[in-house]
Amino acid sequence: MKITHFFFAFLFLNFTTEAFSQEKPLKIIMIGAHPDDCDIKGGGTAALFVQMGHQVKFVSVTNGDAGHMKEGGGMLAKRRMAEAKEAGRRLGVTYDVLDHHDGELLATLPIRLEIIRLIRDWDADVVISHRSNDYHPDHRYTAILVQDAAYMVGVPNIAPDTPPLRKNPVFLYFQDNFQKPYPFKADIAVDITAVLDKKIDAMDAHESQFYEWLPWIGNYAAEIPTDKGERKAWLKSKRTAAPNAAVHQALKTWYGESKALQAKYAEAFEICEYGSQPSKEEIKRLFPMIQ
Repeated sequence: MKITHFFFAFLFLNFTTEAFSQEKPLKIIMIGAHPDDCDIKGGGTAALFVQMGHQVKFVSVTNGDAGHMKEGGGMLAKRRMAEAKEAGRRLGVTYDVLDHHDGELLATLPIRLEIIRLIRDWDADVVISHRSNDYHPDHRYTAILVQDAAYMVGVPNIAPDTPPLRKNPVFLYFQDNFQKPYPFKADIAVDITAVLDKKIDAMDAHESQFYEWLPWIGNYAAEIPTDKGERKAWLKSKRTAAPNAAVHQALKTWYGESKALQAKYAEAFEICEYGSQPSKEEIKRLFPMIQ
């Protein structure tokens, strides 16, 4: 009897020790300029993080109040806020929309402090945003705001009302196709094939953008199906593509050649030199879906 009690006590102690030794969930924050940017650039990766029990926050630095051909101002901002919240619900992420006018964003000190506080409050392990060479001024200034926060998140006398981070996060850039002054470098690639439909479902929540505004400004509004099911299938066909050569090479680096060949869809990220510089082992820890 005593041996049996000892055996079960040993098992319980071993189990609880293992449970408490597990790392806490990773905290990822993606910061876009508009209330659909994170969904487009990182929705698949976010879905994978959430499936694995980690925590993701999307932030839109502007409220999107200029992104429509018929609506605008406060009413559009409210609509886009509701769309963002619904997209967040579908993905399982927290979605914050800041109250700065769409198309008028500048890299000012007050907004920089706002970004610093958001990153600190989230206790971020990874921060992902735009590169600073981009067609849209809001994208460019969001990139500058996040870059300017990269060092300052650890400085106690900057935004002293929020505790500084004791470890600088890894800062990454979303993928883009711009070539000057230098093209995007795919340092990390994530196979999102298994969650592509979840990403498309989140994007589908932004109805004002993918079915109204962007087709209008891009002169392809006539393509939009009226049926909701057909519309989502159209969105998937319009917004997906196979990994390019650079991203495929990154997939091979992280997954091996066999698995890389099976990856029909991927999201890629470039390491920003202003934050922590991760080793290969650290990248695998921060992106546990890469196996």
